[in-house]
Amino acid sequence: MSIRLLIVDDQELIRTGLRLMLEALADFEVVGEAADGQAALALAEKLRPDVVLLDVRMPRMDGIETTARLTGSGLTPAPRVLILTTFDLDEYVFGALRAGAAGFLLKDASRERLIDAIRVLHAGDALLSPAVTRRLVETFVARTRPPTPPGLLDDLTPREREVLVLVARGLSNTEIAERLVVTEATVKSHVGAIFTKLGLRDRAQAVVLAYENGVVVAGEPA
Repeated sequence: MSIRLLIVDDQELIRTGLRLMLEALADFEVVGEAADGQAALALAEKLRPDVVLLDVRMPRMDGIETTARLTGSGLTPAPRVLILTTFDLDEYVFGALRAGAAGFLLKDASRERLIDAIRVLHAGDALLSPAVTRRLVETFVARTRPPTPPGLLDDLTPREREVLVLVARGLSNTEIAERLVVTEATVKSHVGAIFTKLGLRDRAQAVVLAYENGVVVAGEPA
């Protein structure tokens, strides 16, 4: 079954290039293109894409607001949003992750990296480059951290809190399992419980929440 894609970018050449590249693959289907966020919302409602490739900076409605509306639109299942950006330290990208984006990728990424990213998101995972994500979060969270809701993390067990820290550090389930000397299935169970208790969609939101609430402190050694 094909992965249904919606490409959203205000530059026609980029949209055309992405379409030509992705439609050459048997498991990808580009169902639509949009030049701005408002058009993207209308097409998402109509076409129900699995993954939305979304530019951060666009006229009329930027990528942050578009992401928030896409992930909170009530569409079932909600489309997975992959942010495409020119700069790896971009305040807009942090805002988009907070708004519900499942991951981000630089526009100069290789064809293979983009293809892999789409498949990772479609499978239900978040695409996070640990080094870039950590720099991004640490750069902006100190100045944008909201007040911590009282008792937000109280429902987590000590082991779940430990797993949340490792997720925020960018470790995969396999790496967490090795670090804690448990099975990968056990890690997946803990991650699922964390998402449920904290109302999170994926690892991207877990990273942001962990930094915002002091579970991981910017500049601490891993």
